[in-house]
Amino acid sequence: MEGSDTRYVNVRAHLQSGHVIPAHPLALTPRREMDERHQRALTRYYVAAGAGGMAVGVHTTGFPIHDAKIGLYRPVLELAAETADATLAASPRPFVRVAGLIGDTAQALREAQTALALGYHCGLLSLGAWRDATDAAILAHCQRVAEVIPLFGFYLQPAVGGRRLGYRFWREFAEIANVVAIKVAPFDRYATLDVVRALADAGRDDIALYTGNDDAIVPDLVTDVPVTSGGRAYTRHFVGGLLGQWAVWTRSAVQMLDEIKAWRTIGSDAVPRAWLTRGAALTMANAVIFDAANNYTGCLPGILDILRAQGLVRGTWTFDTHEQLSPGQAEMLARLPVLYPSLTDDAYVAEHRDDWLR
Repeated sequence: MEGSDTRYVNVRAHLQSGHVIPAHPLALTPRREMDERHQRALTRYYVAAGAGGMAVGVHTTGFPIHDAKIGLYRPVLELAAETADATLAASPRPFVRVAGLIGDTAQALREAQTALALGYHCGLLSLGAWRDATDAAILAHCQRVAEVIPLFGFYLQPAVGGRRLGYRFWREFAEIANVVAIKVAPFDRYATLDVVRALADAGRDDIALYTGNDDAIVPDLVTDVPVTSGGRAYTRHFVGGLLGQWAVWTRSAVQMLDEIKAWRTIGSDAVPRAWLTRGAALTMANAVIFDAANNYTGCLPGILDILRAQGLVRGTWTFDTHEQLSPGQAEMLARLPVLYPSLTDDAYVAEHRDDWLR
């Protein structure tokens, strides 16, 4: 950082060092209007918990805010940026702001320009509007947006709006100079390794790998993937995560990633079995939060219900009135702190919540 300007971040270096980046939810009132007080509290929570950044305007925030009729894209991004700046002012540190970008090229460019004007450092480019397009058309779209804002690539699973993007796509995507990171979230091991291999083959060790695989967070973070580039054999690994799962229990997520990074610094070959056990527990908890049994129907309400129980939001409302907790999901969510107490940060939130809600 330069002085106390919390907006300045060496984006590539910061992302390469590995961080917890929560996908920022949207707090609404019962009338489905933005709840500014609780929205600010969420941002303060993520900063205080030690997150290395936040992603706003992404799926967890709710794609309806991108609709011009709702008109909340700029207000939501602006509120998060202002709140993060104010919170960081007392103790400045690098904190990356990732803006969700969607739609056709014209819309994505407009959103990129808005994000840049608000101090966002890179754009997480959703390709949901390009499900039927050719790879060549998608790559041209990505290149055009990258001319305006650094790209945080995004491999989204088909079940929630993504499409299959094979090795050849990611090999060509890696040729885009202004790509700083990729969120790999296909929920598929073969597809995940395609991205890692493509970056190595392109010689792009400067593109940070972030897991978005909420069903395999710990395995991604502790696995060294064997790759070759220019005849050199070496390994690559996921340095951090940009995750909807990390929108909850964020303090515990930061502590876990810090432990893993410390283990990597020591250089031990043995992966502690306790981490693998914790990883399995985290996947089982995520299955409930994301409502995997019902094809992720209750995903956003599930995230919001954890935050509601902690007092950080008032309810589980989203802009889609049909988006609700699935039958039995609320009961299963209430049991998670009992089943997996080491994953939660309830005590930490309870200690600081009133200050965040000021």
